[in-house]
This record gives sequence, structure tokens and C-alpha cells, in this order.
Amino acid sequence: MGVVVPLEEKAPNSGIEGLVALVTPDMERVNQTILSRTGSDVTLIPEVANHLISSGGKRLRPMLTLATAALCGYKGDGHIKLAASVEFMHTATLLHDDVVDQSDMRRGKLAARMLWGNEASVLVGDFLLGQAFKMMVEVGSLACLDILSSAAAIIAEGEVMQLSAAKDTATTEDAYLAVIRAKTAALFAAASEVGPILANRPREYAAACRSYGTNLGVAFQLIDDALDYGGTSAKLGKNVGDDFREGKITLPVVLAFRRGTDAERDFWRRTLEKGEIGENDLEQALTTMRRHRALEDTVERARHYGAMSRDALEIFPASPWKQALLDVVEFCVSRAH
Repeated sequence: MGVVVPLEEKAPNSGIEGLVALVTPDMERVNQTILSRTGSDVTLIPEVANHLISSGGKRLRPMLTLATAALCGYKGDGHIKLAASVEFMHTATLLHDDVVDQSDMRRGKLAARMLWGNEASVLVGDFLLGQAFKMMVEVGSLACLDILSSAAAIIAEGEVMQLSAAKDTATTEDAYLAVIRAKTAALFAAASEVGPILANRPREYAAACRSYGTNLGVAFQLIDDALDYGGTSAKLGKNVGDDFREGKITLPVVLAFRRGTDAERDFWRRTLEKGEIGENDLEQALTTMRRHRALEDTVERARHYGAMSRDALEIFPASPWKQALLDVVEFCVSRAH
């Protein structure tokens, strides 16, 4: 049996070149803002922050802020600080996540916690959140501050929800989707919504951009879930099978568990709930997932959310910005191809 998530590599930014080209001038300003706001007399803060910030992430979320602002005709400078705020929020959650998950790798490098310890990772994450909120206040849009601060609270709720469901093989698909809507999609949604808000566009345009971001975020996470079992370390930026070794209940597991035999469900309970993982158990997990089409169906679910994300932008007239945002959806979903 072949791996159901095809593994041929594409160019690293395949599908987002259009967006990258359009936002390059603004992203240079965002990057300058990020560098200036990580400065501190406390030497450890820029060291830890820059370790992750300079590690080659795509900066997709801040690019969504820049792109939706341009899509809606915004002409000011506020989108630069909001995009930097979004990136700081994302970086802070990664620092915190790696501590909670006890992850060793992040974006192909040692996680910050492995170099500086858990305490420093958490506290630098808190520093970045503080800087993010300072920049939001400086922009002077109460509506944007409301959207992004609400997202920060929702993301934290998602983390706690995931912690509560950790190693629980009884997790339902609905419960899991609720976690990723909070943990991942909330920041995609907020990053996309503040653009039209800044541009003072009518409510339906803000709602459309929020829907675009929400569904894109869900699709993005579902593909990540599939890639953890059917991808490569180079594509993931972490070790393949980390979710399995950490006992994470993701959609491929939920589907395989529900569709499995009693013996297969006992396997998932032993490995994920009890953490009793043997040398060949990852391969057995893959075999079980293939048998029940768990990876294929996870990718199909992602395609469904990707289609909803694309449909949300239909309210906007054709433009290079709209096309670039549509291409981003294809990029996120096609990472599994």
C-alpha cells in the first residue's frame, strides 16, 4: 500500500509567489518593525525572540493582514504595525506551544526551550504579546484592537481545550474542529479581518475576509495533521510523527479510531493514552490510517474548507490582490500533494 498523502516536494513558496511579490515593500517595513520591537536591554529577550523570528517561517499571517488591507483599498500605515502584531502573537503562541507540547524541534531547528529552557521561552512569549498589544494601541483603531485581543483570548482557550482533550481517544471530530478553530483559525481570521476594518469598509466585507481567514486556517491545520503522518521533516519543519509521539489527538487519529476494529482501538489507547510506544508503532499507525482512508479524508476535509475560503472572497471584484489570496488557499491545501 502506498502512502495516501503524496510526498513530492514543490518549491518552498509554490502558490504564494504572487502574494509575496505584492506585499514585498510592506513586508520589508513589517520586518523592520519586528526587529525594532524585539530590542531590549535584557539580552535574553532578543536572543530567544530572534531565534524563532529569523528561522524561516513564511510569515503568512501578517501577509494576510497586508493583503486584505490592500484588497479593501487601505492607504494608511496602520496595517504595518497590525501585521507585526499578528506575527508577534503567532511567535508567542509557538514559544508557548513548544513548552506545553515538550517539542524538541521548530521550523527545522532546535526549539527555543531546548536552548534557553522552558521558563525563558514562556516569558519571552509574554514579552512579544505585550509588544503586540502596544502596537495595536498605537494604531488607534479600537475595532482592530478588539478583534486581535479577542483572538488572543480565543487562542488561549483553544490551547486549554487541546490540553483537556490530550490523549483522549474518545475525542469527536466536532470537538477536534472546535479546538483548531480556536487554536489555529482564530488568528488567521483576525489577521484577515483587520484589513477591511482599517479601510472602513462595510460590515459584509469584513465578514467576508473573516470567513476567508477562518476557513483557510482550518484547512491549513488539517493539512498539517495529515503531513505529520504522511509528510517529510523538510516540509513540516519538525519530525514526522511528532504528533503521534506526543500523544496528540488529531483528525487522522479521530477518523482511524472511529472506523477501526476493537484491536485497532486498543492500539490507539495503548500508544496515545498510555504513551506505550514501541519501535514499529508509528508504521502500524500509518498502516491503520491507510486502511481506513484517514489521511485521504483529512485532506478532503481540508479541500472542503479551502473551497469555503475561496467562496468568501466572491464579494470582491477581480484584482491581483484577490487572485493572490485565492492562490494562497491552493498553496495551503496543495502542501499535501
